[in-house]
Amino acid sequence: MAASLARSTGVVSAMTFCSRILGFVRDVVLAIMFGAGPAMDAFLVAFKIPNFLRRLFAEGAFAQSFVPVLSATRDQEDEQAVKALISTVAGTLGVILAGLTVVGVVAAPVLIYVFAPGFAGSEDQFDLAVALLRITFPYLLFISLTALAGGILNTYGRFAVPAVTPVLLNICMIGAALGLSPLFAQPQIALAIGVFMAGAAQLAFQLPFLIRLDRLPRPRWGWADEKVRRILRLMLPIMFGSSVAQIMLLLDTIVASFLAAGSVSWLYYADRLMEFPLGIFSVAIATVILPTLSARHASQSRQAFSQTLDWALKLLVVLGLPAMVGLFVLAGPLVATLFNYRSFDIHDALMSQYALMAYSFGFMGFSLVKVLVTGFYSREDSRTPVRCGVISMISAMAMNLLFVGLFEWMDWPAPHAGLALAGSLGAFVNAGLLYRNLRASGTYQPGSGWGVLLLRAAIGSLIMAAVLHIGAPGMMVWVAQSAITRVAWLALWIGTGVAVYFAVLGALGLRPTHLRLHQGA
Repeated sequence: MAASLARSTGVVSAMTFCSRILGFVRDVVLAIMFGAGPAMDAFLVAFKIPNFLRRLFAEGAFAQSFVPVLSATRDQEDEQAVKALISTVAGTLGVILAGLTVVGVVAAPVLIYVFAPGFAGSEDQFDLAVALLRITFPYLLFISLTALAGGILNTYGRFAVPAVTPVLLNICMIGAALGLSPLFAQPQIALAIGVFMAGAAQLAFQLPFLIRLDRLPRPRWGWADEKVRRILRLMLPIMFGSSVAQIMLLLDTIVASFLAAGSVSWLYYADRLMEFPLGIFSVAIATVILPTLSARHASQSRQAFSQTLDWALKLLVVLGLPAMVGLFVLAGPLVATLFNYRSFDIHDALMSQYALMAYSFGFMGFSLVKVLVTGFYSREDSRTPVRCGVISMISAMAMNLLFVGLFEWMDWPAPHAGLALAGSLGAFVNAGLLYRNLRASGTYQPGSGWGVLLLRAAIGSLIMAAVLHIGAPGMMVWVAQSAITRVAWLALWIGTGVAVYFAVLGALGLRPTHLRLHQGA
């Protein structure tokens, strides 16, 4: 089991890495071709709304309520019961999502006004955002059904296919930007079409693997089905609790729509850079351990449950802490290398750098939340994360107003960074509350070696930060170089940072066996 978990984590991380690399290519193309102006802000809001609902409804609430129920059914009942559950959930989910999609398309002006009220001051920008949202909103239907397929595959240990599926979104958007956008007077329309096509492509991609597994749904309505009701009851609180970070990003968008033009885009590009290591490490670990924790809970193996969660947290600290430090120190070089070309000028790069530095503070907070919530959802406890999420969101919103107001009063040129900083601190509030509840309930008991592990990771990260800060050129030196030179420099300094960090860990005595999951878990 230990080797299987480690191998599965590696597979998901590798597939996610490939997807995130192509995602970077996508964002580079968008930045170069469209920059960070009002039209790009309009597209990003139109893309964020269905994408937010996807993370809230599909990846967050649905995946984390469906997988435990499916795992329990698979372990405790026969094959026909599993197939019946899959078909009933697919039919019920499909009808609900179809209705929600119709409402979203019709109510697009209301949604834009709610999520980007600052656009109302510009009729052209508001109308463009509405038109784009009507094209992108059906993405929610496709990608939620894709999440259903991915949940089934993950439950059966097929982690690679769901992990690589997001590649298709990047391919479709890159193709739309390069191939379709010249055909439209308003090129962002092509991007919206690319999003729509990507949703359909991702769903179609996973269907053959379900057929091979003999788990292709035969959709049927089942609102009254006991297991469907159980999933829905779990989903309602999870829809909020598991997606506090996404809610905060949308609330940031509301505030940012009132700030300088480009603020939505600057926050988007910075968030994308933070999401890269977050997806590779944190999301991969959380995805892999959820079915295992669900099985441990179903078998009432409390010690194995705690050991699995402890292993995940230790691995997260060793990989996540240097990622957080690296994001902060190399924020300028990262933005300059990936985005600072043609339409994305030096001002856009500086503004995105400030946002990324603020987001980097919360990287470990966001990461811990991703992993810690699995300790609740695997036990079908969705109420506790909701309470923690509400408290953290309220605190983050208070900090939003405080930081943005303070930065504007100081006449600092990047008040939007206050939104990123508030979200980062709010993530730590959420993670702290989740951890405290897991400990208080006796669900999680930290294993041995934590003190030494934290000290080693902290020393390694600090030495790595010093090397990068002293050695890597500053932003203005960086942007004066050619694209090839920037890429070479970035690869060199990232590689140097990784080498220094792990060399220090090795010198301090950390060995792979220290991060091995106990075989009994």
